[in-house]
Amino acid sequence: MTAPTHEAARQTADDYPTRRASEPALLYRKHPVVWGDHEGPIDSETLDSYEAKGYLQVEQLLTADELAACRAELDRLSSDEDLRRDERVVVERTSNEVRSIFDVHKISPLFAELVRDPRVVGRARQILGSDVYVHQSRINYKPGFGGGDFYWHSDFETWHAEDGMPQPRATSISIALTENYVHNGALMIMPGSHKTFVSCVGETPDDHYRASLKKQEIGVPDQDSLTILAEKHGIDVLTGPAGGAVMFDCNCMHGSGGNITPFPRSNIFIVFNSVENTCGAPFSAPRPRPEFLGARDFTPVV
Repeated sequence: MTAPTHEAARQTADDYPTRRASEPALLYRKHPVVWGDHEGPIDSETLDSYEAKGYLQVEQLLTADELAACRAELDRLSSDEDLRRDERVVVERTSNEVRSIFDVHKISPLFAELVRDPRVVGRARQILGSDVYVHQSRINYKPGFGGGDFYWHSDFETWHAEDGMPQPRATSISIALTENYVHNGALMIMPGSHKTFVSCVGETPDDHYRASLKKQEIGVPDQDSLTILAEKHGIDVLTGPAGGAVMFDCNCMHGSGGNITPFPRSNIFIVFNSVENTCGAPFSAPRPRPEFLGARDFTPVV
């Protein structure tokens, strides 16, 4: 399948307006959650649950040998002093430890191979009902005694406002490289929140990404909206073993607390977007974010 061009992907209608009004709003989702059918690696029951809750869990995605190789690559990348000076590496504001490394599927041959693994991309194709490309990839480090929090947010709000993603037709997979406990900053999701879009307030500053990578303050949902969603849907804390994975819809309201335990929490994070949903001009930002945050190469994963 030939990927659409950037120009062909430009949109005029904005189905999910955000960062424009003076008051926040809760908007109904206008598009499907599951675009494909029940043919693929995800069984029917799990796929139906994903449609309802916005996420699914895979108890064990990686083998023991694959997990060991990924952990070794994790250590290699985090200790690479040359890479540390790259804009794609984000460090914690207080400890100066590595927080995230973006574009890992371009930096690391091992993670490039993982992106193409049928266990990974096959699930994304099934959910999105089309060929897919990598909108973003990264490693998240949350070391013991100091790993920072990620406040509540919808990824799609940012990708729509700042990257120009038209519809919530993207899915993320988070592959655990360490044990996910309740107490070491595990991912929290409001199940069912993916069917409501939270329109945020606050105009997007120029080059907002530089500040938001360390702490996002624009495009953050207001407390009243978060309270409404939490009271309606509750909060699931997604624990699980190293080598397991979580896939979740791009509009899920999610976040994670800081890690003050001795137990690190690290994961590989890959965002797949449909080639029928490629990004155009940002809907609420002066210009698109850099390529390593929101890809402009829509070549399908093969």
